[in-house]
Formats: sequence, C-alpha cells, structure tokens
Amino acid sequence: MTTLNESVDVARSIDEVFAYVSDFTTTAEWDATATSAVKLTAGKIRVGTEFKVVCALPVGSVSILYRITELRAPDFIRLEGRSALFTVTDSIHFYRSKRGTRIDYEAKFEFKGILAPVFSLSRKGLESMGWESVDGLRAALEDTFAIGAAGDGIPGPARLLPELSRFTRWGYIRGLKRFNPMSKSMLGKHVVLTGATAGLGHAAAHDLATRGADLTLVVRDKRRGHRLVTELKRETGNDEIRYELADLSLMSDVDALIERFLQSGKSIDVLINNAGALFNPRGQTAEGFEQSYALLLLSPYRLTEGLSPLLIQAGESRVINVVSGGMYTSKLDVDALPNDENGSYSGSAAYAREKRALMVLTEEWASRWKKQGIVVNAMHPGWADTPGVRSALPGFRKITRPILRTAQQGADTIVWLAVARETGSVTGKLFLDREVVSTHLVAGTREDAAERAKLLRLLDEAAHSSAALSA
Repeated sequence: MTTLNESVDVARSIDEVFAYVSDFTTTAEWDATATSAVKLTAGKIRVGTEFKVVCALPVGSVSILYRITELRAPDFIRLEGRSALFTVTDSIHFYRSKRGTRIDYEAKFEFKGILAPVFSLSRKGLESMGWESVDGLRAALEDTFAIGAAGDGIPGPARLLPELSRFTRWGYIRGLKRFNPMSKSMLGKHVVLTGATAGLGHAAAHDLATRGADLTLVVRDKRRGHRLVTELKRETGNDEIRYELADLSLMSDVDALIERFLQSGKSIDVLINNAGALFNPRGQTAEGFEQSYALLLLSPYRLTEGLSPLLIQAGESRVINVVSGGMYTSKLDVDALPNDENGSYSGSAAYAREKRALMVLTEEWASRWKKQGIVVNAMHPGWADTPGVRSALPGFRKITRPILRTAQQGADTIVWLAVARETGSVTGKLFLDREVVSTHLVAGTREDAAERAKLLRLLDEAAHSSAALSA
C-alpha cells in the first residue's frame, strides 16, 4: 500500500469548501491527472453517491469508479475508488482555520497485478502528482483567476478563417485547455433563465441546478415546464427550482411575467436572456409584431428593463444575453429590425439582425447600469447541435454536423458568466469559450452613434405602444 498526505489552507468558508470538494465532478477542474468526471447517482450528494473519473497516467488513461462511503458535512468525506490498475481510498478532513479552511487530504493506493512493484517504486512520481493535485485544489478555492481575451478588435482578413474555426467543436476543445475552475457557490443565488426546455437553455439549467442555484425557469409550455423541473430536482437534488409560464413573443405575457416577479419582491442575481427561435417563413404575433423582432429583441429589452429594480436590489447582479455568431454577417440597421413585409424576408438574416441589435443593447445597458451594480455581457455559443438548428437550418446542420458542438459545450460560457467570480468585474463584452472576443469580424458591420441612439428610440417607442395595446 502507498499512502500520500497533503494539506492546504485556503481563505474560504468551510461550508463553501466542503460543497465544492464533496462534488467529485469538480476533480476535472483541479486534479492534475483528471480529464473528465461525471456524477452517476441521481439526487443530492450522500453516502452511496458514485462518480466516474477518468485520469491520464503515464501508463495511459484509466477510469476510476468512486463511491462515497462516509460523509459528515462539513467536516469529513471518504471515497473508495476502483480501477483496473488499483484501488484507492480518499479521506478528506476539513477544519476551520484562521485563513478560512484547512484541508487534510489522504490517499491510500493498492496496486494490482504485475504492475504493483512498478508503482510501488514510483513513489516520488505519485507524490509529485498528489502535490500538483492539491495545489490545483488550492488555486481553485483561492479563485484569483483573470479573464482571458482572444482580442476585441477587428481581425484582419487573414484571421477570418481561424476565427470561424473557433465556432466548431474543435474550437471548444482547444479553448477548454485554458478554462479555469469555478468554485464560487451559487447557493441562495436567484437565477432567472428563459428558454430552458431545450438546447442551450436546458444544458445551462442542468448545470446551474447542480451548482445549487435558486432557479426560476421561464417556459411557454406548462407540461414541458413541469417535466423539466421534476427532472432537474430528481437528478440534482436541488429543490429550489420552479417555472413561470410566458410566451415571450407576446408583450402582454412579458408584462404579466414582470408583474409577477415584482410582486414577489425577490431579488434577481442573474438574468439569462436565452429564449429564441429562427422563423421561416415570416410570421406575425397576435399583437402585430414580426416574430423574430418580438422574441429576439423586443422581449429581452422589455423583460430586462422591467426586472431592473430586482437586479439593482440584488446589489451585485448579472445579465447574460445569448447572441449568435450569425450576427457577424449583419450591420445594425434599425429600419430593418421590425421586418415589415417587403417580399424579401429571410429567417436567418432576420435572426442575425436581431442578435446584432441585442449585442449593441448589451453595450448600452452595461454603460447605463454600471454604477448600479448590474454587469451586462453577451455570449455566443459557437455552432452547437441544438433542436433549433435541426429544425430551422437542416441544410447547415447536414454540412456541418461533424464539427458541431454539443448543447453542453455551447452553454458552457453561459454558466461561466453566471457563476465565475472574475466575470463580475467585466461588463459590456462579448464572450466565446470564456474569452472576450471581438463584436465585429469585418469593419463594414460597425454602426455609428446615431444608429445606436435610433435603436434605443425604436425599442422605447415599441415598448410604450405595446404597453398601451395590452392595457
């Protein structure tokens, strides 16, 4: 048997530290050898919860099945791991200290078969890996990471193809190497997420629920909303999840939703404007707005403005607007935004125009609300294989399917913007794969100040006219 012992003292509360470490899926963020980690057992973390951790060792990758055998929150956790090469028992003690929390980590290895003598002789290598892992845990819990930037200027023509390649699955995998841990607790943080029943929204909802967020999911179908809440509670053990019904393409529904939130008086720590769809052919809502304009731009404008008192009330809050790489093809054209019938409607062009406008609105809100403690950023998910892409862009999907991201990969930056400590200090930016990126890929898509002011007038006028209509 080989025994490794390491200790680390971090400036975090014992409850936060225990919550982070006891969820062994976080080992992929801080363990020097872990390449992936998933929770196999539904519900809250408890004795009997199992995790699968894949580690890269000098002899190749090995899968370890961990099971919690003892748990006393927030003081102690013991896990037993089994693999083809060894068994391991991890015993982790947590103590309150002057800095915050001291962690004593002990790992006992028993190696199997003919490799046992080899591993027994490699104690220095094992100790080095153990030290690197615990040092990674220290860094994760100290949480002093900075935000990376891939550049927020306009790239030259030679950079266009490399920039577009970042939208693919391989772009995400390359970016993954630069990702930092997210150890900030979401317990007690009220997150409002629109468009939660499928695609990016569903993936983000699951991750945020796992992290303990107090979730309000805005959905338009009661049955799907109930099913989603039931699923998330069962899988994550988080009971602070509910849904609100609203068709966000109808301003009367948006207004009613805002009123319900305001009447509750509950602060909102994070608002995620994710709901969206690409419409072909052109359609009009019952209130007379073109669908793309209503759902993709007027709705998040009205919702965010209406909920701003609850965002301010939270003290430090965040708004995350989900845009699209398609916006890079479009320049802000306010006169074209309402998409009045002119015989040349294109769903994908309308989608790009509305998302470009939402990006501009992100920058305007960031400037306006900075002193009130509201951070406003946008992200685009790259090219992700979601139900929306499958139904609205079947030709695009057929061509690009081998390089499309999963919904989870596309949603990663949404969760990061909602959770990470460092994202609370940057506002008015566009992110892809946790890095600041340019809002324009060609100079011809830049708008001037007059067009930006025109956008704000259009939205304000539309909001007032629809308010009168629904009164």
